[in-house]
Amino acid sequence: MNASVTVPIVSMRGVGKSFGTQCVLSGIDLDIRKGEVVSLIGPSGSGKTTLLRCMNFLEAYDEGEVRIRGALLGYRRNAAGALVRESERVIAEVRSPVAMVFQQFNLWPHMTVLANVMAPLTLAKGLREDQARSVAGEALERVGMSAKADARPPQLSGGQQQRVGIARALAVGPEVMLLDEPTSALDPELVDEVLEVIKSLSRGGMTMIMVTHEMSFAAEVSDRIVFMEKSRIVTIGTPREVIHQPEHPRIRAFLQPWIRRSLGNAAAGAAA
Repeated sequence: MNASVTVPIVSMRGVGKSFGTQCVLSGIDLDIRKGEVVSLIGPSGSGKTTLLRCMNFLEAYDEGEVRIRGALLGYRRNAAGALVRESERVIAEVRSPVAMVFQQFNLWPHMTVLANVMAPLTLAKGLREDQARSVAGEALERVGMSAKADARPPQLSGGQQQRVGIARALAVGPEVMLLDEPTSALDPELVDEVLEVIKSLSRGGMTMIMVTHEMSFAAEVSDRIVFMEKSRIVTIGTPREVIHQPEHPRIRAFLQPWIRRSLGNAAAGAAA
């Protein structure tokens, strides 16, 4: 979790996004540096997932700029200085350092685990099948899913499917991983196995930006926490500043249910 002091690997300035008349992002300024783990928290509907999707242009932002390693993502400027949408080829090149892990896994059910992880390597990266098989196998090994390489997603638990999703993202060799509520679709007893994989990636220096409702986990692995509400960033700070000792009254109110549960669990543990 040691952030470097180099140029931000992801940089957002004045980013805005609307769906029709509904503004979902407004005036977003955020820098992510190599090696950082940054968690996005806040109430549902605050714009967290949309912000994440704008970082790899799965959502086209309407205002401002998103830059990946200094390169403008999604657009170019014409002679008048206005933003014009780039070609899909250039967009793919600019966002190539970024990979995403989805909350609903997005695995192909008719393909084996190994084939799911190989697919972006052969289709997007142009690797030969034997090369893709080797790289995919290594990625599955990293998330503890090598034994399930020949299984199909419907045969796996939710936690196992999400670990395959993480392996698929890892296989393309990203510099940045975006994780959209990676445990929200899981049964409670399956959450820990996915969180352990994410912890191991953070210990290995992977840059990650994660939308999560797991406050304890965010506090444990994050270098910084971004709290969002009503399409804007309210505050950015360390886990201590945002979660453990929040000064902003809105953040304290948001965290109260989690604090009550944490105190209750602590009391129950002491009684046991």
